[in-house]
Amino acid sequence: MSKDGIEVRIGKSSFYFKLSNLLDKKKISRNKLVQDTGTDYKVVTRYLTGDLERIDLVVLERFCNYLDCDITDIIELKKNKSR
Repeated sequence: MSKDGIEVRIGKSSFYFKLSNLLDKKKISRNKLVQDTGTDYKVVTRYLTGDLERIDLVVLERFCNYLDCDITDIIELKKNKSR
């Protein structure tokens, strides 16, 4: 994992999943996030690893409120600039 997070390429763009970096920075464990947000362990793991097919806005809102952050602190889309 890079400082940008876990990269998942889709088409000509890359998603960077940065939840793990954010949890490390705030010294919050995966288990604490699961317990405090009421989010299923497997769902949290998918956001940590980038193993997602769909992004759930309810889950993102829950994480953002709990971690006092913006969506881009958790997931970021970077478009490939080459054509």
